[in-house]
Amino acid sequence: MAMNRPNSFKLFLLSLTMVIHACHASVVGATEKPNIIFIFADDWGYGDLSRHGSSFCETPHLDRMAAEGIDFANFTVNSPVCSPSRVAVMTGQFPARHCVHQHFQSIKAHIKRGMPDWLDPQAPMLPRMLQQAGYKTGHFGKWHLGSVADSPTEDAYGYDRFATFNGSGKKEIKKEGLESVDHAIEFIKQSQDETFFVNLWLHEAHLAHFPQQKYLQKFKELGPQQRVYASVIAEADEGVGRILSLLQELGIDDNTLVVFSSDNGPERTRDESHKYHGNDESSGLGGYYSVGETGGLKGRKRSLFAGGIRVPLIVRWPGVVPAGKKDTTSVLTAVDLLPTFLEIAGAPLSDGYEPDGQSVLSALKGEPLKRTKPIFWEWRGRKSQDSTWPSLGVRDGKWKLLVNRARNKMELYDLENDWAEKHDLAADYPEVAQRLSEKIDAWKALLPSAPSENCLSKSRTKFTRRNAR
Repeated sequence: MAMNRPNSFKLFLLSLTMVIHACHASVVGATEKPNIIFIFADDWGYGDLSRHGSSFCETPHLDRMAAEGIDFANFTVNSPVCSPSRVAVMTGQFPARHCVHQHFQSIKAHIKRGMPDWLDPQAPMLPRMLQQAGYKTGHFGKWHLGSVADSPTEDAYGYDRFATFNGSGKKEIKKEGLESVDHAIEFIKQSQDETFFVNLWLHEAHLAHFPQQKYLQKFKELGPQQRVYASVIAEADEGVGRILSLLQELGIDDNTLVVFSSDNGPERTRDESHKYHGNDESSGLGGYYSVGETGGLKGRKRSLFAGGIRVPLIVRWPGVVPAGKKDTTSVLTAVDLLPTFLEIAGAPLSDGYEPDGQSVLSALKGEPLKRTKPIFWEWRGRKSQDSTWPSLGVRDGKWKLLVNRARNKMELYDLENDWAEKHDLAADYPEVAQRLSEKIDAWKALLPSAPSENCLSKSRTKFTRRNAR
């Protein structure tokens, strides 16, 4: 028996070490500020993940991320197009509060849409709040929060490092080829001994498509449309995999929250005349190859129906976010990200700032979430609000109401029992439709009628004078 004591003692020490490590993993984040990485893809349908039932796309790295975290089925963004959707993430407020109703384009288009020329850098800003809380902040990939020549540079919004496309042009990178991921990886390596926040906003699967040859070869058995689309989805999935692998290599995996989502639903499929984005193939492939899947949801990009705004949300944080869970009940939305990230960082909201969202940290930890705030949408479309259906929406509890005042049209959905929004119940529950309609009107009454002066280009005055002659 005496001869076995050293081995027993070693086993005791090993067991004690494992218990200590497990206890540390269970409280990590409560005692340490975690790193935060938010990966925002572009124009993905809810059904574009293989784990969500895609009929032709393969997303092994995102599937692994979901297997190691939570896959949320009831997450929506706050606009069915790019720029306003991103405004919601950056500010924690509905984009209509900032008069951002469509994508940033030209001064002429902004005036017509009642929009600013860029997102106001003086508005409440997620990266700045985290920067003030001691985070090193970086933004890599798509920007699209301003498009005119004198737009502010990205560091005006609270970034220590940035490299973008569709941005200010100061540190411009290519859309294709995952150059955004390369810059994010470099930033993470240089910041691994600090606490960092990364916005990694991917190009895929937005037009134009630039499929890599290795993926075209992998999906060669598919038809031409699916082959191209599956290739660009696989490229983005590769980028996610590279980030996850890096965190493990650096030994910071357990103290890093990684969140993946998309800015809106999939682009609509066009006819064969839209095979190429420009005049030739070198300009990239066009909307003929936009065959993303909504997972059975009605609507696509540019629609307030579920297919335009309900998108994937996968959250991974080892030891804090339970592994392998699919949450089908928690109702989350993009304006929730700012207050959630700040609570995780142990940082207070700025004085006088009121987010439109709420912290959903409890849901990230796998606990029940009671939503206390309604979700509002406004969509003015390519033309006028009067010609867009639906143009306004609200979700409150299980109910979602969609309306268009000019058409005197409304539809009501019970999302707890009708996830795909197939059955309009407005005629069956007129009192619910009326109550929600009044909520929309009350919300609209609080919105500004014109953008702030400090987010208007100097060229706008010249443009206005020239066109008034």
